[in-house]
Amino acid sequence: MRRAEMQKLLGEGSAWTNGVGLWLDLVRVPPSGTWERRRADLYAAADDWLGPADVTPQDGLDLLVRRYLGGFGPAPRTAIADWAGLSVADLTPALERLRPRRFRGEDGEELLDLPRAPLPDPDTPAPVRFLPVWDATLLVHARRTGIVPERYRPRVFNPRTPHSVQTFLVDGTVAGTWRYEGGRVRLEPFERLDRATRRELGREAEGLGALHS
Repeated sequence: MRRAEMQKLLGEGSAWTNGVGLWLDLVRVPPSGTWERRRADLYAAADDWLGPADVTPQDGLDLLVRRYLGGFGPAPRTAIADWAGLSVADLTPALERLRPRRFRGEDGEELLDLPRAPLPDPDTPAPVRFLPVWDATLLVHARRTGIVPERYRPRVFNPRTPHSVQTFLVDGTVAGTWRYEGGRVRLEPFERLDRATRRELGREAEGLGALHS
């Protein structure tokens, strides 16, 4: 049912604005949010679309923790709680059931990860990478200074440039911006780069330029 149809049934009062989803679990279903129909305003009852839930809140919390660590681990438990909108105390039972691997960060903070999750050798080099505007690597729920150094953050996220910029990574951290102009990828590093890094960026830029052309 379209949102307009539900509003017509409920009336134009506060039923919709207060959240009909508080009383009935809804999901947005296709076709909506497409090029042909931009508005994602087609809804269905979650039980009809997904089927009845046969899991417990405990199962959901366990899955939530595993999914977070699968994407962002190793991570402190405070980061998991912040992302999930829960307290650390709420997460503790799930973490105890998971029995995560424990590490110690450079600042002494405890870091958790999935059991038996693969980890690269500490000396494994991180290849250079070109990221688009608003890449999900940078748009995360917490300030990840390991990816975007604080001294560079104003140059990437600035109120005067709300569209942000296209960035490139060197050794896993933002080191400058790039743009495709005049048939080639042009780099604007934030600081001086050594010759080997410039060569690696040049090779990666050639591939990116070929994709654009």
